Amino acid sequence: MRRLALILLPCAVAVLVHLWLAQRPSSSTPLDNNTHSDVPFYEVLVGVLSARHHYELRQAIRETWLGYLRDHPYFQHRVGVKFIVGQHGCPIPEEDREDPYSCTLLNFSEPVTGQDAEVEIVTVSDPSLLVPSDVSAIALDFKVLHPVVITRLGVFPSGTRPELQSNVTVKLLQLDQEEAVVTARFSSISTGTMVNMMWYKPVEQFILPKGFEGTLVWESLDSASLTTVNSSSVKLSDGGGVLKISSIAEGTLPHRSALGFPGLAGGFTFTIYDGEGLSGLLRGRPARMEQHASRMRQEDSTLQEESLRHGDMVFVDVVDTYRNVPSKLLQFYKWSVRNADFNLLLKTDDDCYIDVDSVLMKIDHKGLKRSNFWWGNFRQSWAVDRIGKWQELEYASPAYPAFACGSGYVVSRDLVQWLASNADKLKAYQGEDVSMGIWMAAVGPQKYQDPGWLCEKECYVDMLSSPQHTAQELHVLWDRKRACGDPCGCHWDH
Repeated sequence: MRRLALILLPCAVAVLVHLWLAQRPSSSTPLDNNTHSDVPFYEVLVGVLSARHHYELRQAIRETWLGYLRDHPYFQHRVGVKFIVGQHGCPIPEEDREDPYSCTLLNFSEPVTGQDAEVEIVTVSDPSLLVPSDVSAIALDFKVLHPVVITRLGVFPSGTRPELQSNVTVKLLQLDQEEAVVTARFSSISTGTMVNMMWYKPVEQFILPKGFEGTLVWESLDSASLTTVNSSSVKLSDGGGVLKISSIAEGTLPHRSALGFPGLAGGFTFTIYDGEGLSGLLRGRPARMEQHASRMRQEDSTLQEESLRHGDMVFVDVVDTYRNVPSKLLQFYKWSVRNADFNLLLKTDDDCYIDVDSVLMKIDHKGLKRSNFWWGNFRQSWAVDRIGKWQELEYASPAYPAFACGSGYVVSRDLVQWLASNADKLKAYQGEDVSMGIWMAAVGPQKYQDPGWLCEKECYVDMLSSPQHTAQELHVLWDRKRACGDPCGCHWDH
């Protein structure tokens, strides 16, 4: 009888443990629904940044390196993996957004009627608002949200009377380009035409497409000063939303590569190109919004089903766009310290191949379980872009602090804890990799440089990660790695 009890006791314990595990909350629950007790322990917690609609990439990872980890008798207890997904999709259809990287509505109004209707960006009704400037160059930055044609460039007169005493050059340039698109020169003997307290000259007309980012620069070519206007006393016209004009409010800090002090020393006129197309865009918006809302509801439902099926997704409270990826990462850091115990955190993206064997082997053999530690492939003196997808206008330096490529890097828990504790105070810059570099510059972690974390889509037999792959490519890389140890190709492939 005693022997029978000894035999049955482990079975009873196993049943109780099984019931306890079955009652534990899912790891895909929202950020604030988890308790601080009974959290799982991992040597390495992996966070995979993933866009909401990247179903195929997430599944490819589950069927390759993540599946390998889950099936491995040792690694399954050593490593935890979570996909980081924004809880909210952008409610605005892509055609109605300012750009593909954010979730800002193109806030257009019905365009000015008439094919040649000109819009003045500024009008000055009271000459007393004009004052001498104490700088020799003034600049106004703007972005085109619907195609326009610049027709005239203008300069303010010298004082309250309609006369011009200085030699002024007005240039329209594309941001980060040295050659002007159009130029107008003004002097006391060549003033142009006066309209609404502005001297104008016509310029060669070019269509500025949607997405064009330009700067208008007024330069005084002699000792006479430019004339400016108090920005708070005038209203700038954006043509019903077709232009997005940068701030020129008093106290605005000039951009690091600005060609002049932010302000106005004149103006310009423009016409809206393809006004009929703009009107059609506005007429079709309600139907597009309704269709998009239906797609978003379906996407929400699909994501919830995926999360329940796999239990490996963390939904963070952000709108899932490229510009919000830094905030998305910070929210995951907050989730991770509340919901898991771990030594190291590996961050990667859903289009990345990861050689998990090599990563874990290096951690063991190199003794990388340290504090205040950041392991990655670091870019140094990386220039700050002023235009395009990686545009950064708020970081004042010309180059970023050292940052690890986003395809894969590892940080110690104490750094994650610091980021989580300060998440509400840390500014999100244009990309999560450069943001991480800026945030970490305040802490000064020990950096461990390793070129095995590839920054570009390449392939080497000893790589730790490789980015920018399709779901099919992730399968091919993994299958080769398992077949012959070389993800780049087996000898029988040639």
